[in-house]
Amino acid sequence: MWQKEPIICNGSTIKHVIEVVSTNWQDDYARKVEEYAFLGIQEYWIVDFLGLGGLQFIGKPKQPTFTVCQLIGDTYQQQQYRLGQNITSNIFPNIRLKLDDLLPR
Repeated sequence: MWQKEPIICNGSTIKHVIEVVSTNWQDDYARKVEEYAFLGIQEYWIVDFLGLGGLQFIGKPKQPTFTVCQLIGDTYQQQQYRLGQNITSNIFPNIRLKLDDLLPR
């Protein structure tokens, strides 16, 4: 099926997913969070360079946001990071990363 459309059939083979938010931000913040948790994907990163997500997802004021979703049981616990903050990850415990490092220049 991968030749016709991008899909994930077996979440146990995938430990980590990264989504870069675009104009379909609802998919990244709502639909995919549920789908990836159902598949058992341990960690899901949502990178929102432009602060496009809805206020209920990224807060106010809207600004660039990096969200780490870590699977606890069958639900994601989400931690948001803004510019200047160190990002932490259970999948990559030794990572040294800030949203600033990822922003397009």
